[in-house]
Amino acid sequence: MESTLNTELLAGMVKSKRGAKGLRTIAEEIGGVSAPTLSRIEQGKIPDVDTFIKICKWLDTSTDTFILNSADGSISNKDIVVAHLRADRELATDTVNMLIKMIDLAYATK
Repeated sequence: MESTLNTELLAGMVKSKRGAKGLRTIAEEIGGVSAPTLSRIEQGKIPDVDTFIKICKWLDTSTDTFILNSADGSISNKDIVVAHLRADRELATDTVNMLIKMIDLAYATK
């Protein structure tokens, strides 16, 4: 089975978390990542492994969130929603965990 990186999801989550902050500000916040590199990632380019790991830590999201292992390269809507919730800095951790439980229940009852 071939693994690929979901660059669209990665780009979207970086853009979402960055918000109105400048790329240089975020690059400094992450540390060891340049603003041009962040710009390329937001455009859907594949980062090197070290940069990818740093960004995942900054997003507080597992690297597995962005790894596609299926033949068609798809990722479930549930996984996308959960990843976005985990990356959201405006929500308290307890709130995120409760929302994820609700989402799990919703998908379990379909």
